[in-house]
Amino acid sequence: MTSEALKKYVRAADYITAAQLYLRDNFLLEEPLKAEHIKPRLLGHWGTCPGVNFVYANLNQLIKRHQLDMLFVLGPGHGFPALQANLFIENTLRKYYPAATQDASGLGYIVKNFSWPYGFPSHSNPGAPGAILEGGELGYSLATAYGSVLDNPDLITAVLIGDGEAETGPLAAAWPIGKLINPAGDGAVLPILHLNGYKISGPTILGRMSNRELKALFTGHGYAPIIVEGRNVYEAMPVALEKSLQIIQEIQGQAREEGGETKKAGRNSGVAISAPGWPMLILKTPKGWGGIKKLGTNKIEGNYLAHQIVAPDVKTDKRQLKALEKWLRSYKFNELFNPHSGFDAAINEVLPEPAHRMGDNQHAFGTHTKELVLPPAEEFSEPAEPVGVIGSSSMRRAGAFLNAVFKLNVGNKNFRLFSPDETYSNKLDEVFQTTARAWNLPIKEWDKDLRRDGRVMEILSEHSLQGLIQGYILTGRHGIFASYEAFIQIVSSMADQYAKFIKVARETPWRQPVPALNYILTSSGWRQEHNGFSHQNPGFIDDLLQRHADFVHVYFPPDGNSTLAVLRRCLQTKNSINVIAAGKTLEPRWLTPAQAEQNLDQGMMIWDFASDADPEVVLAAAGDYLTKEALAAISIAKAEIPTARLRFVNILELRTKLPTNFNDYFTADKPIIFNFHGYPETLKQILFDRPDTERFSIHGYIENGSTTTPFDMQVRNQTDRWHLAKEVFAYLLDQGKITSDRERELQNKYEQKLTEHQVYIKQTGVDPDEITEWKWRS
Repeated sequence: MTSEALKKYVRAADYITAAQLYLRDNFLLEEPLKAEHIKPRLLGHWGTCPGVNFVYANLNQLIKRHQLDMLFVLGPGHGFPALQANLFIENTLRKYYPAATQDASGLGYIVKNFSWPYGFPSHSNPGAPGAILEGGELGYSLATAYGSVLDNPDLITAVLIGDGEAETGPLAAAWPIGKLINPAGDGAVLPILHLNGYKISGPTILGRMSNRELKALFTGHGYAPIIVEGRNVYEAMPVALEKSLQIIQEIQGQAREEGGETKKAGRNSGVAISAPGWPMLILKTPKGWGGIKKLGTNKIEGNYLAHQIVAPDVKTDKRQLKALEKWLRSYKFNELFNPHSGFDAAINEVLPEPAHRMGDNQHAFGTHTKELVLPPAEEFSEPAEPVGVIGSSSMRRAGAFLNAVFKLNVGNKNFRLFSPDETYSNKLDEVFQTTARAWNLPIKEWDKDLRRDGRVMEILSEHSLQGLIQGYILTGRHGIFASYEAFIQIVSSMADQYAKFIKVARETPWRQPVPALNYILTSSGWRQEHNGFSHQNPGFIDDLLQRHADFVHVYFPPDGNSTLAVLRRCLQTKNSINVIAAGKTLEPRWLTPAQAEQNLDQGMMIWDFASDADPEVVLAAAGDYLTKEALAAISIAKAEIPTARLRFVNILELRTKLPTNFNDYFTADKPIIFNFHGYPETLKQILFDRPDTERFSIHGYIENGSTTTPFDMQVRNQTDRWHLAKEVFAYLLDQGKITSDRERELQNKYEQKLTEHQVYIKQTGVDPDEITEWKWRS
């Protein structure tokens, strides 16, 4: 295949890309370009697009020569008009959008509808065949690409990374992931760093670095960098890609022959090294390559002014209109495209067979989903009799369950645990009975639970883990992301982007359901008293509940048996985001496995053992530590006022909308005291539309914390048993159930307890036995 065919392909793609940015009519320039042919709003980005087209064309050629299984991840999301142009040329777009025919009508359809109301978005999105990345925010491409190749030994994911994108924290942190990839059982990622030198209004850091600096940087990250630049890029790029493929095949071939123990790799053949030197390309082309060179005295091509819309006043400025027409006609698109029969034969010669086209790679459509084999939750449950008996932690139960999941799916290779160096801390380390942490650097004899084929992905970058699990599950496998609750906030924006992707994907008929994105949030703020204020933050659940989506589920299992029921349910769901907020300390067991399932099915449940008929006050809790305090408050109130009628409601799943049978749980008119794991405002916004909000009193984390004792965390935020009991007494006084003298006596008594508690912990450093040894007594 000649470089002339590639050049024709890129010319065609560049024209279609530019036309999408500007034209609402006269798509083939069959008449002189006029202002009325220009879209009323010019949206999108040009600068990165020529490089995208160049890379896509060359990858097509490589795939065709070797019949590769290759996925394409576009990092510069606003380079989407280029991706759309390639999907059109390879005829994948027509498969999913029948109007995108390869004739004048189909060309007009995609050009007119780009960045048009109810048309195609301006950035990469789930409506684009082959996409596994929402392109609205930069930095997530490399980690997502690595996630896609885990346990996909025959897949190569080519990821195009912009040099502006490369300045983001998530992208910068993702380069070392290559050292966790096992060439014996995983596929390969081919990073292509596109250095066009500029971001939106200035130069990029990498774009101004010398080749020596660039090679040193990426060699240190464990790559074998190949720089492609200069006048002969059309000749150099195919050679670089062939060399990259050869290195990948050598690394994988040797690792698979030796059973996963990688000793040599590619360019270092014969030299013992610690980890594979995976190839990467550094492609240098001008910003806005092939577009308008200058406008007036302003340099455009090769400058930041080519980043977005070039000639933004083209509709009203005749000079700019003329420049645009000259630019578009320079591609001689009429030589490349017949309005009746489609593209020139040389362009079609570049394309792989339909089954190998990147836009139709089935790894991106959910069609390769491997189902999990799950054990019954009851197998790992513990007796809950007597009620409130102190048992093992929720995370210990979860660890035992997940270890069984690994065992049952050892041959399927369809499940991984993602954690930022916290598997031990979060008490999930029972999984290491079956697997280990993935590691492809040297392993010392004293190292613990490291293995080249390990299935626990640990790296101290929440961004990298979020990208990995997204790439993993969007290509059909299952995973859990376990994190300290306070620091999962680091990926709130990434989770938001993923939620948007899933929302649209669920509405896209040709995308198959994919496994859920599951989070375990543990080491919660309520038991981070020893680490202090910085570790006390329940904000992630609030952010996800803002999504107004029925596929977002936030669970607060009150004990270990409930955690098992929730965890199993989460691993069965598809096209959803599940959050499990549960502790790792030894806490009471409240429910039998059957009761836990009932609580989960209903989302909330009246706990009969702590409830009276026809209650005068209702207490409710969401969260394990908050449940214990609410129940302790009930026991205090009943001890002080035996005739008080109280009800306890446990909220296991918090939803953005209240159930229609809300009053069945909370009565129609009685006061309700909520004890909530997160910020009170999270619950308040859910309750806002009710007409009787004056009967709700909501307790939760109110940003009061420090290095203190566990119970003092509750006291400082007024979620402790004594504050709750004091409020019960006040409500009983309002209803005439106790006298004002008795109410005043009780208020003083428990106010004194609060004062004495503070004195006690300042003297001893720990909570009193009254708190630490408390047990439920009905």
